Amino acid sequence: MADKLTVEAANGGKRPLRILCTNDDGIHAPGLKTLEKIAKDLSSDIWIVAPETEQSGAGHSLTLSHPLRVRKVNRRKFAVSGTPTDCVLMAVKHLMIDTPPDLVLSGVNRGQNIAEDVTYSGTIAGAMEGTVLGFPSIALSQAYGFEGREKVKWATAEHHGAALVSKLVEMGWPSDVLINVNFPDVVHTAVKEVEVTVQGKRDQSNALIDTRMDARETPYHWLGFKKILSNPPEGTDLRAIYAGRISVTPLHLDLTHARTRKAMARELGGTPPKAITPVALKANGKSGT
Repeated sequence: MADKLTVEAANGGKRPLRILCTNDDGIHAPGLKTLEKIAKDLSSDIWIVAPETEQSGAGHSLTLSHPLRVRKVNRRKFAVSGTPTDCVLMAVKHLMIDTPPDLVLSGVNRGQNIAEDVTYSGTIAGAMEGTVLGFPSIALSQAYGFEGREKVKWATAEHHGAALVSKLVEMGWPSDVLINVNFPDVVHTAVKEVEVTVQGKRDQSNALIDTRMDARETPYHWLGFKKILSNPPEGTDLRAIYAGRISVTPLHLDLTHARTRKAMARELGGTPPKAITPVALKANGKSGT
């Protein structure tokens, strides 16, 4: 296979783009196999460093309370007893210390990572850590519908993934931005288009706490969302996925809310307050976008 993505080599020639693959579903996840196929369509220099076990919902967390263990699967494939963030750190700072990646791909996640999912997602965190460490990073997720987790249309991500990644790399993006790609729950031939979207907002009334009883009559709880479609606005990642479009969302590492910062600076900047101000908060507090 001819390498489709290359970079300038130290000797003045070209070498294949070095791609680091990770995920949050674990080293044995079918989505990681899909990601590996996507990466191999682009380059022959592929490294895989992924969690030993599933880390869904781990967010951008580090393992600090116990040591990490690394299991070598083959020359360029490793399983780490930690989170996706641990995996990218371990890859860049240890396993690939002499051969750092040119691109980090995280996924392909089983299930979409859109709206507020991005703050919980280990898949997003893998790309986030790659960005923090200075490498262009892309998170990829494959949505699935009410048919369930065993009916994921991996072929959709596999069919469209390599060309989309190649185009993104060609375009480039700022160093403090990561790219969040979500493939819709349709067969690859039914994908309508690619849409560059903004992060949407879920209808939180769909949040679900499923309380059950164990054999000792002690309650336990499952967190999730009701399987109800919402009606998100056009331009959001949610709407794009519902409409059968591939969603591409640039996410910024800087979480500062600029408008609020400016407003606060006008009233709060300067000498610290010396008196307590009587305030009656609204029932749901104040919010803004």
